[in-house]
Parts: sequence; structure tokens; C-alpha cells
Amino acid sequence: MKKLPLILPLLSVFSFISGYSQSKTAYRIDKTFHIKSGGGYDYLTVDSASDNLYISHGSQVNILNKLNGDSIGVIEGEKDVHGIALVHELGKGYITNGSLNSVIVFDLKTNKVIAHIPTGKFADGIFYDVFSKKVISCNGMSKNMTVIDPSTNSVAATIQLTGWPETATSDGVGKIYVNNSEKSEIDVIDAKTYKIIDRWPVAPGTGPSGLAMDKNTMRLFIGCGNKLLVVMNAKNGKIITRLAIGDGCDAVGFDEKLKTVYSSNGEGTLTIINELSADKFVVKENLKTEKGARTLTVDQSTHKIYLPTAKFQATTPKTFRPSTIPGTFKILVVDKF
Repeated sequence: MKKLPLILPLLSVFSFISGYSQSKTAYRIDKTFHIKSGGGYDYLTVDSASDNLYISHGSQVNILNKLNGDSIGVIEGEKDVHGIALVHELGKGYITNGSLNSVIVFDLKTNKVIAHIPTGKFADGIFYDVFSKKVISCNGMSKNMTVIDPSTNSVAATIQLTGWPETATSDGVGKIYVNNSEKSEIDVIDAKTYKIIDRWPVAPGTGPSGLAMDKNTMRLFIGCGNKLLVVMNAKNGKIITRLAIGDGCDAVGFDEKLKTVYSSNGEGTLTIINELSADKFVVKENLKTEKGARTLTVDQSTHKIYLPTAKFQATTPKTFRPSTIPGTFKILVVDKF
């Protein structure tokens, strides 16, 4: 009888492993779009209102048809490009031009560059806040954010932070949330005054990079560098739960209709998490993708997930991010079936 407590856990573990190994994946890589030009890559943005997929690649943004991968056009930058934000009501798009410390403005119809706006040092993540009707870039090296008025293409404000901002989002009703990666916290900003009103630690998570939000449940999904996704209450900063994800997460997406969180992990996996309720989440699966597929975008209309990657040059222990092999860049299209 004394051995029963040992036997039962072993049986439970065996049952779990057996059930897991027999379960079938609900997702797959459905298509692959190839882009032959050289250069690195970072974020990409899908336009759920059209068939356009905008992809940062080297010093340009490639525009593909999101359904079949056909090339629609190219927007040229001067240096490394990173994030893309769309403002449909004004017919404009905005691209962070990283080490050039600027944002490129382009026309959504013609794809022509129409303006350049100065930012802080190393403009990286960017998004459009529907509440303030401003475009906001995260500038890593200057540890600040540039607030742009898209109606005039001018700088409206600068938000100074205490550490490197990776990416940001908003609740659409007056608050902006930014991953302060250096301080491992979420900085909360008033979208009227552009002042920091709260700083919430993401511990046990560290080095937050990816960030998404369920605006209905007011939950933040924070992808961290120590292979954790932290779910946070956006009203008070309380940690709801933490879930294991793959290594190298650089982006998190959320499908509003499917109530599903996605973490793209540079190790070559896509962690898929179901939101069962505001406080209950479960990892559904870790889909094998390809090494380097560290960022993503989610199409809210088709529910497809797009991940960029490539083949890479040889590295050394000091290599921060390996160079891509020209001609190998591609977009993986993940679909549910």
C-alpha cells in the first residue's frame, strides 16, 4: 500500500504522454511565400481590410498578396526597416527606419513615400492608437517613444522611459502599454497626457519582447525572454498566470474571434494558447515551424498566421543575430484545419 502514491503519479504521467503523442495537431504550415531579395527581417503586418501583407526585409518593405504570395510592390527605405503601422482613415502607412532614426510615411494606394519623420534612436516597433489617433514608435537606444500626428505627419510628443521599449499596444480607450524590456516591466501611459502612470513588473518573466492584448477581457499577453508567456490584468497589473513557450519569442499575436494567443519562437516553434476565460489559459500545442521564425502577424479576417524566416550564415558565440543567406527569405503561412 505504501507504493501506491508512487505508482499512481507514474500512471498519470504515462497517460498524459500517451494521450499527447496520439493527439493530432489542429494547425499546419499551409503555404510558403518566397522572396528572393537579400537582407534581414523583423516585423510584418497583415491588412485584414485588404489582401496586402507588408513585410520588413532589409532596407525595404515587400508587399505581397496575403492569399497567394504574389508581389504587389516594394517600398524603399534608406536603412534597416522594422515595423509597419496602417492608418486606413487617412490612407497612410508608417514604417520605422531603425538606425536612420526616422519613420517613413507612404500612401496606401500608390505605395509612394510621401514623408520622413524624425524619431528617437533606433525606431523599432510601431502601432496606431485608435483612441488618441496617433502613430507611436518605440525607440530602443534612446529609451523613448515618438508620438506622431498622422494628420500632419509631425511629432506631437516624446515619451521618455527608463529602459529599452520593444513594442506597444493600447486598450483603445485611453491607455497605452509598452514592453520595457530592459527593466522587465510593462509601462502604462496615459494616451491623453503621454505620461507614465504605472510600472508593472512582469516577474517571473524577464526581457519582455512580444506583446498582444484581448481588449474585451483586458488581458495582456507578454512574451518573455526566459521562455514564459505572462498573462497580466491590464487594469491593475496583476499576474493572472504564466505559461511555458519556446525559446526566442519576439512577437505575440491574438486572434480576437478564435480567442487564441500565438507566440512565435525563434527556436522554430509556434506556441498556441487557448483563452478559455479571462483567467484560464491552456497551451494547445507547439507547432514546429522553422528556426528564425521569431515574429508573426495574425489576420483577423482569415485567421491565418504569417511568420518570416530564412536560412542563415554560420555564426560564432559572439553573434547576436545571424545574417541571412540571400535568396532564402520566406513567409510561412500557418492555418487551422
